[in-house]
Amino acid sequence: MILFVLVVLTAIVFEYINGFHDAANAIATVVSTKVLTPREAITMAAFFNLTGALTGTAVASTIGKGIVDLHVVTMPTILSALIAAIVWNLITWMLGLPSSSSHALIGGLCGAAIASARGDWSVLKWQSGLLPKVVIPMITSPIVGFVVGGLLMVVLLIAFRSFTPHWIHSVFGKLQLVSAAWMAHSHGTNDAQKTMGIIALALYTGTTNGKFAGLPPLFDFLHTPEFKIHSWVVILCAATMAAGTAAGGWRIIRTLGHKMVKLQPVHGFAAETTAAVIIQAATSYGIPLSTTHVISTSIMGVGAVKRFSGVKWGVVGRIVWAWVLTLPATALLGYILARIAVEF
Repeated sequence: MILFVLVVLTAIVFEYINGFHDAANAIATVVSTKVLTPREAITMAAFFNLTGALTGTAVASTIGKGIVDLHVVTMPTILSALIAAIVWNLITWMLGLPSSSSHALIGGLCGAAIASARGDWSVLKWQSGLLPKVVIPMITSPIVGFVVGGLLMVVLLIAFRSFTPHWIHSVFGKLQLVSAAWMAHSHGTNDAQKTMGIIALALYTGTTNGKFAGLPPLFDFLHTPEFKIHSWVVILCAATMAAGTAAGGWRIIRTLGHKMVKLQPVHGFAAETTAAVIIQAATSYGIPLSTTHVISTSIMGVGAVKRFSGVKWGVVGRIVWAWVLTLPATALLGYILARIAVEF
């Protein structure tokens, strides 16, 4: 029981860190274009992250039961995965790199599960989960974000070429409030669900392993003989994500909103709208998408149309390296932590 409580507390810490680590996903563009002040943008993002997190559980189910074989998962497995993801998130946050919290958690879970199975790679659900819902979207979603973001920007430039810059700035300054809110809501629908899946996995594991047997009736709500996402788990994760977002992640906001490319409201609108559509579509299919990858590449696509040389490709290169290293680095860390737990 103590270990279960520790897992839940660690999951809450991960969700909180995920909130401020990924706050930039929703508000970097609206801050950089000066449509909202940082404080106003963070307040808005926290609210719409909350509304998004309260809708649906398809992504949570994918994380909880679609990535690894449930029969090898123990409380130390889940704890190792969470610690690996937290460590990686903090490292990339300190470096100001917008890496993927989603991939950090998935990598940590895969590595920890392999360690718990004593090196048996067959515990990974490649065909039904990892390949179609993690690996393929990891490769395709940044490309789609870049291409669609660029195309939408081209369409907007052609459609409004006869209007004055002042009119465009004024209109899209208002429209960007809508696109930023939609982006924040979409982020909540996808990212907050990942921790819901982890807590649900802990509840299922604790029940099947008999950890909750003999507890007073007061704790009957913990019993989960079949994998499911309880309402209290949804509310807990949604509130924690919102609180983390309210804390803000200024280092990453500066990287996405200022260092990578200079944006105006019309560019921010195009990038946010592109990212929101892609994330919302992925969520409906239960795909734990990297919202970081999508918004970053949408900004790159929009910036490349504005002026290809205006994109700071050196910064982009650092970001891409963080993306590439996230899964293997967290998998290795999760494996090491779970292996230590197995030995002791």
